[in-house]
Amino acid sequence: MFDGEYQEYEIYPGSSTAMAQLDALLEREGIRRDANLEYTIGLYDDGQLIATGSVFRNTLRCMAVDSRHQGEGLLNRVISRLISYQAQRGIFDLFVYTKCDTAKFFADLGFYEICRVPGQVVFMENRRGGFAGYLKSLGDGGPGESRAAVVMNANPFTLGHRYLVERAAAENDRVHLFVVSEDVSLVPFETRYRLVREGVAHLDNVTLHTTGPYMISSATFPSYFIKDSQDVIRAQARLDLQVFGGIAAQLGIRARYVGEEPFSQVTGIYNAVMAEELPRKGIRCVVLPRQEQGGSAISASAVRQLIQEGRMEEMKALVPESTYRYFVSPEGAETVRRIRESADVIHY
Repeated sequence: MFDGEYQEYEIYPGSSTAMAQLDALLEREGIRRDANLEYTIGLYDDGQLIATGSVFRNTLRCMAVDSRHQGEGLLNRVISRLISYQAQRGIFDLFVYTKCDTAKFFADLGFYEICRVPGQVVFMENRRGGFAGYLKSLGDGGPGESRAAVVMNANPFTLGHRYLVERAAAENDRVHLFVVSEDVSLVPFETRYRLVREGVAHLDNVTLHTTGPYMISSATFPSYFIKDSQDVIRAQARLDLQVFGGIAAQLGIRARYVGEEPFSQVTGIYNAVMAEELPRKGIRCVVLPRQEQGGSAISASAVRQLIQEGRMEEMKALVPESTYRYFVSPEGAETVRRIRESADVIHY
């Protein structure tokens, strides 16, 4: 496709030449190709890639313009093309994570800041008042003076998760339990949400919520403009905690309960940042020791590993009856198949 003096083409992952040019352009502009890209376009000048941008789900990613062509409005054109592509897919609410020094550019294109980690990343969306609307949808926090929160992926919901919520529910008037909505886990979101709901049904002071598009996993956090892997984890944690600060203010939350993390380096760093940042927002960070079974800490990773190895009876000791019932039912057969065929069921 031709547009003005430059040519526009889709960049396909199978084209080694095009991908080499893409990587070279991104590297020149100080970023790496993100691992999660679904569609990429490029603008070319006489066969040379001079501008590019990509999408993954509802986010815009990996946007760059060759320094020799900056100031020509090419990034504006790239973003317009990506917005058009997303609209064709029925995706109209878009998000972008960008460096602090480029946030103004996206603001000029109609994106609104949700929150930022100074010096590292700004999180933006193309809906005015989108985050404010999400906060309003959560309600007013419910009855009781003492309100706490738990945020979990629950992939799947285990006895460890249940213990965490039970402790929070026993120590507070109201617990707001958030299930991460991002649907990239081996256990689909709708199933995770249902198993959480069934697993805490006996607790009448727990209110269940979804995080919507405002909290995502470390697996899909766009880190292409942050060089150090541990800095990536910290940046995501701080950004998530900025989002959570808005949620806490809306609901009057004064404590967040988390499980001790003996296995996952990513979650361990995340928890350390949380313990540092939450008190600054007037929120207690309550870290509980992991529940154990047979001398080992209960974890969702351990449950997935047992499922992968076909050791369903052993899984029974690690999960609520509702979770076990799902995985041994015909309804859960497809999720079991996905877990058994996965190359990686343990998260580090």
